[in-house]
Amino acid sequence: MPCRAWLSEIGKAPLQQALNVTVPYFLDWNGEVHQPTRIQTLNIRVPHFHLKFVADFGVRLLVAANFTFKVFRVPEPLELMLPVVVLADAHVAQGSIGTPVVSISACFPLFSNANVSDGSSSVAPGPLALVQKHVRAVLRNKLCLSVSNLVQGLNVHLGTLIGLNPVGPESQIRYSMISVPNITKDYISLDINAVLFLLGKPIVLPVDTTPFVLPLHVGADGTMATVGLSQDLFDSVLLLLQKAGALNLDITGQLESGDNLLNTSVLGQLIPEVARWFPQPMPVALKVQLGATPVVTLHTHNATLQLQPFVEVRAVASNSAFRSLFSFDMVVNLSLQLSVSKLKLRGTTSVLGDIQLAVASSNVGFIDTDQVHPLMDAVFKKPLLDHLNALLGMGIALPNVVNLHYVDPEVFVYEGYVVISSGLLYQR
Repeated sequence: MPCRAWLSEIGKAPLQQALNVTVPYFLDWNGEVHQPTRIQTLNIRVPHFHLKFVADFGVRLLVAANFTFKVFRVPEPLELMLPVVVLADAHVAQGSIGTPVVSISACFPLFSNANVSDGSSSVAPGPLALVQKHVRAVLRNKLCLSVSNLVQGLNVHLGTLIGLNPVGPESQIRYSMISVPNITKDYISLDINAVLFLLGKPIVLPVDTTPFVLPLHVGADGTMATVGLSQDLFDSVLLLLQKAGALNLDITGQLESGDNLLNTSVLGQLIPEVARWFPQPMPVALKVQLGATPVVTLHTHNATLQLQPFVEVRAVASNSAFRSLFSFDMVVNLSLQLSVSKLKLRGTTSVLGDIQLAVASSNVGFIDTDQVHPLMDAVFKKPLLDHLNALLGMGIALPNVVNLHYVDPEVFVYEGYVVISSGLLYQR
């Protein structure tokens, strides 16, 4: 989540722009103030932008900037370079809407003496001191105001942490902070809650959840951001998909296809009653429904997914209506590989071992599962994997703020939770 390097990324360019201030002044170069002399800011360079975490408080900011001014005078303009250091303390707290909020509690600009740029003619110490005095007086107020405005812009970005992100056509996920930030001298930790919605109603797990605390020193060393995802989040996502019917599918075959195994002729060779019912080959369809919630299991370096689909085998009768032949209770174990792209956690699956099946009901007499199993295995695996991988490949939005991107993310699976270690890049 938000960290020192990211705050540097998000802060340096806007700060350089924010420090571009106008300095009006009236000066006669004999030292009497009576005619207008225009002072223009030519350039602002920020060679140093440093952030330091302050435990139980927030962030200490140090900005070193070099201001280059042009002083329009007769007979020729004068260029001055004024080094400035801005020190500011920023308090990080929890906002009323469940987002991090940053506020400036102290700000101090420190000025060095101005230097006359190479190529400019010399100027008497008296007028130069007057110019410096006035520029410092103007910048003293405007610099801290610019830093405060920068922080307000940062809060706008942090406010985008909340809000609904789509999961599917009728489902969303929303993140929000549930406690004040935990700030140490090394990092800021945000305790974030994820709530999934289906048709506007929150998904609630059937059992009480255990509070998740991300252990220290997990993931990749030296990473900018470490995001921990609990077992409960995965359980909620799968419950959402099951309730939405997104895991259900129909598998059909075409009679015209030469390698089609989903027809009554193939089934009739294994189940005699099917051959008697359908003297002519007719298409067969598998109606797959997930009545039980899928179970994801997270072990160190290993994530698995178990499905228990109910599969009804139906054939098209002569009147084009479907006729139920028999049904199976199945158990399918899958390996789950997780990855991150475009701010989303995505998954792909592959079947582990054999599909387990047991006859649930039959309208065509006795069914020898040993004989039918190879056929079910052949016609069921690929459509199921295609469907699951397309669904899980859509991904679940991870906690993020606008214009902030995960860079080279790595996914680590631990016992009961998943960790994402990533760099961060801020892009306007």
